[in-house]
Amino acid sequence: MIRDLDTTLVRTFVTTADKASMTAAANALNLTQGAVSQQIKRLEDVLGQALFERDRRGLRLTRSGERLLERGRRLLQLNDEILAEISGKAVAGQVRIGVPYDLVGTLLQPVLKTYAEAHPQVEISLVCASSPELAAALAAGTIDLAVIEERAGPTAGECLLVDRLVWVGAKGGSARLKRPLPVSMVADTCAFRPAVLAALGAHGLDWRTVFENGNIDATTATVRSDLAVTTWLASTVPGDLDILSDADLPALPNFSINLHLPKHAVGPAAQAFAAHIRDGLARYRQAA
Repeated sequence: MIRDLDTTLVRTFVTTADKASMTAAANALNLTQGAVSQQIKRLEDVLGQALFERDRRGLRLTRSGERLLERGRRLLQLNDEILAEISGKAVAGQVRIGVPYDLVGTLLQPVLKTYAEAHPQVEISLVCASSPELAAALAAGTIDLAVIEERAGPTAGECLLVDRLVWVGAKGGSARLKRPLPVSMVADTCAFRPAVLAALGAHGLDWRTVFENGNIDATTATVRSDLAVTTWLASTVPGDLDILSDADLPALPNFSINLHLPKHAVGPAAQAFAAHIRDGLARYRQAA
């Protein structure tokens, strides 16, 4: 017997998962809390699986809920795209997205491509800057959404991916052995900088700055030339460079890639972009 998923129920589920609260989901969907609870129960009955459970911290996804969440997002995205295209209400306008230098040509490159293909009527403006600068731009309203790298932990945004911050050097290079340690950073506003300097200080390792002006291509060149080492997220390290595991280099904390939306209303073009980013990084997590 063929059964169909009710996208209304899926949308309620996804919103509840994103908000981690039925009360917050009810406010977002303009429903009562009882209606949200009933819709979640109906979806659980259809699937024959519990999707949420409660613990001391509040509402939490079950294993089945985690499996449904990303697929549910893709289902809703496809649903919305079909409706917009067939009804002649395709997403249009402008969207200004802020992305850190190290992510624009790596993790987010396929996301930018698929969004542009899916929404050709949208004019995309890409702003590349450090994560702190992007957070300030979002607060000032000069961009519509931002992907921001932050030390793993509580965030005002939506955590899409947690990755290791690693030391990177030239293959077979010797820069990692030099003292003081030559370190190349993209900018003095780099999100990684405070964590890296704290780790070096705690380790008692002397270091010096080789390059620090905001150009990731030049930073990469200093590392490829074995003039310095740098730190990047493991998922963004170019294949021709090495992730260093020297005992003399201090351990570094994990960082999360978080999606931040403005506190004011988010337009359709930005909402569609946010959905593409979620979907793209969810696919990366599944493939990793």
